[in-house]
Amino acid sequence: MNEFDQDKPDKSALDKRALDQSRRSLVTAIGLGAISSAAWANGGERKPATHHPSALDASAATASVRYAAQQVGEVKVFYRESGPSDAPVLLLLHGFPSASHMFRDLTPLLAQRYRVIAPDLPGFGNTLAPPRGSFEYSFDRLADVMAGFVDALKLSRYALYVFDYGAPTGFRLAMKHPERIAAIVSQNGNAYLEGLSKEWAPWQAYWRDPSAQNRETCRAALSDEAIRFQHQHGAPEHRLSPDGHQLDSFHMRRPEAQEIQLDLILSYRTNVALYPAFQNYFREHRPPLLAVWGKHDVFFIPPGAEAFKRDLPDAEINFLDAGHFAAETHYVEIARLMRDFLRRQGY
Repeated sequence: MNEFDQDKPDKSALDKRALDQSRRSLVTAIGLGAISSAAWANGGERKPATHHPSALDASAATASVRYAAQQVGEVKVFYRESGPSDAPVLLLLHGFPSASHMFRDLTPLLAQRYRVIAPDLPGFGNTLAPPRGSFEYSFDRLADVMAGFVDALKLSRYALYVFDYGAPTGFRLAMKHPERIAAIVSQNGNAYLEGLSKEWAPWQAYWRDPSAQNRETCRAALSDEAIRFQHQHGAPEHRLSPDGHQLDSFHMRRPEAQEIQLDLILSYRTNVALYPAFQNYFREHRPPLLAVWGKHDVFFIPPGAEAFKRDLPDAEINFLDAGHFAAETHYVEIARLMRDFLRRQGY
């Protein structure tokens, strides 16, 4: 073997990778409904099917993603974007302790029809924000930055996907500019007291008494073990990638990251105080709302999803056999529900 042969990839390895990629594409196509399981059982042959507008095409799984950053005042907001630039916009807002990488599998399934935009909130992921001493890490401030981000990208109308921390952030945007909201998809994004489980007790104690001792008690929620539990609890076996919780833990070890998160835990009490305002927004403006809820979530429990119907009688409530991070394990199901729901709203 000469020096040039050493640099050549092994043909058998290439063939294996090509076969693996082919298998993954085929499995994705079956999962999205582009190839029926019956056709696969018959050797993959099928008759041409009439395209249904709510069906997910296999080609959606290969949609490209663009990574960019937008300066908003002192904050450089990192975001992921996919889909046609002139398509209807979906704004995806992540939750604690994650970032826009939690949408890495969902985004391509929506991008065939929509312009999908998923930013990292200040204090999370790859968004660059000033240190604590010169920047207030509160939910009001997060919403201000996201409002500036929406304005900078000239998003005059969009559908909101909100999860966890993304919910109180997104609902603030909706209250400020209700005319911009085409629809809301809430994936374990709470706006009701009955949606809070007993797991919130240490945080609620900190809200009532923001002492140093109560702050330290809340630090347990930032450990690797707690982050792993938040991802894994209620998730079906073998459907959860370790990538999500490992990256979240990595980000939590950065300078000031834990103190920033503890500041936001204290600030969460302002979200609960705004629940009546969020609910009034629902009643007054009647945004079409789809709740897609991991029913095994131990933090935001199913009554929080069911409560939407109190203010939005036409809200559609769907429970998945998933935990808190339902989009990590049930992105195909969520994409299918979203596309069907948004199509019926004329969006």
